[in-house]
Amino acid sequence: MVCDNCRLVQTEDFAATEELFDAEYAYFSGFSKSWVAHCERYASEMTDRFGLDAGSQVVEVASNDGTLLRFFHERGMRCTGIEPTASTASAARGLGLHILEEFLTRVSAERMASEGLAADLLTANNVVAHVPDVDDFAAACGRLLAPGGVATFEFPHLIRLVAEGQFDTIYHEHFSYLSLKVMDRIATAAGLMVFDVERLPTHGGSLRVYLQRTDAGVRPIEESVEATLAIEVEAGIDHPAFYSGFQEQADRIKDDLLRFLLDTRGEGRMVVGYGAAAKGNTLLNYAGVRPDLLRFVVDQNPAKQGRYLPGSRIPIVPEEALIAARPDHVLILPWNLREEVEQRLSYIRDWGGTFATAIPELRIW
Repeated sequence: MVCDNCRLVQTEDFAATEELFDAEYAYFSGFSKSWVAHCERYASEMTDRFGLDAGSQVVEVASNDGTLLRFFHERGMRCTGIEPTASTASAARGLGLHILEEFLTRVSAERMASEGLAADLLTANNVVAHVPDVDDFAAACGRLLAPGGVATFEFPHLIRLVAEGQFDTIYHEHFSYLSLKVMDRIATAAGLMVFDVERLPTHGGSLRVYLQRTDAGVRPIEESVEATLAIEVEAGIDHPAFYSGFQEQADRIKDDLLRFLLDTRGEGRMVVGYGAAAKGNTLLNYAGVRPDLLRFVVDQNPAKQGRYLPGSRIPIVPEEALIAARPDHVLILPWNLREEVEQRLSYIRDWGGTFATAIPELRIW
């Protein structure tokens, strides 16, 4: 759904957050080398830009397994993670991190602030889309900011999602899909001010938005803010036509993928998948792919191995199964990590194997 007033894009169907982010939550950030590198760069850049030191308080919302927060911890900073899933929170504590195992809301933020939590840097990477009430979430983040503190939000950019047909990013864990224009309105309502924005390659094209408390306003607004808003206006996010071709894109991607899988099966060649990611599950179920077309999916996370992808019932196996099967093609489901996966599985070239991705268009190499 697209709001006629503010252009916030939301899913019409949704599940309760307590059901989505439970004790068996199986996504662990640390399994992606490229994401770990992204987190390390982030910690270095934020430390240098904002003069963070051992006396600084860093708060990460949705801290997962501590992959990002540990880089601040290693610099001697006071670190607090807020993470509702017991599985990842336990992993983060194993790194020596202080984790509050709960959801961040305006109510919980008020309690945390009253107990002395005030962030010099608050980071919320790839979490804004995961909360059902973005206004409450932004207000909660603002409540935890020290007067001169900085918050950064990273999220997939709506323009890239629509332009490249990234429909596999739309699934139950994501309640909303954001532009800078919408994020700016949310921030303003929460007493926050966007003062800078960067475009990132992560997750198929993301924004990193920098925010400060409006009542502090110690940092000037960078030209990047107006420039990015202008790009969104030029792309047409305020007009229905911007969204009208999205279904056709999704159908083309589905048809091309099915044609590839059916042709390879008819020619006696084997295709397997890599990465039991949520986006891959969305793609496979929309296309109606089952184990007769995609033999199995490899994933590095032991918590997923021995299970099945929901709906498609495709088995999830360790990498050893791929080596034993010697497939003709490996379909990379988390296509945003294709370079990392290609490097990791480069040995499939030894038996003539190739890689494939389906989004934004079918590519085989």
